[in-house]
Amino acid sequence: MTRRRRALAILGIGATSVISLFALGYVGGLRINLTPSYPLGVWRIVPLDREVAVGDLVIICPPPTSAFTLARLRGYLHSGLCPGWLSPLIKTIAAMQGQRVEIAGSVSVDGMPLAGSELRAADAEGRALLRYPGGIVPPDHIFLHSDFAGSYDSRYFGPVPIAGVLGLARPVLTSDP
Repeated sequence: MTRRRRALAILGIGATSVISLFALGYVGGLRINLTPSYPLGVWRIVPLDREVAVGDLVIICPPPTSAFTLARLRGYLHSGLCPGWLSPLIKTIAAMQGQRVEIAGSVSVDGMPLAGSELRAADAEGRALLRYPGGIVPPDHIFLHSDFAGSYDSRYFGPVPIAGVLGLARPVLTSDP
């Protein structure tokens, strides 16, 4: 075997190994978080054996709405394998169906202020951010939050269908940004 063929064979085996590891990780419920809303790194989706609850840290597929399409175009979200080719989000459930969400300079749920929920008028590029006007979380929906100041969460896109929840989010190998 020539040196060139040997090098190509080694490169092919290496590439196949890396792709296989990523595929096994994906099938095994591993996801990579590249946004600063929560620690960067590898997270695991833990299947739910109960209903989700306020305070749960979840991995969720966002619905393929115009708000999320715009978020992807602006770089708030990456491409992924969720509907509309969106990447999953890691967020904390701040409110469930029937709870009242009030939006002013920050967010309140049932009259209680939500820590770290100040709203921004514009993103880091100076583009206007539309805010969710507030209201009662509808049936089968949840209101998502991250206390990271620059997080793109329900403050801006509103409640999302609970059906998109993939499971609880658990860090595997992460680092604070």
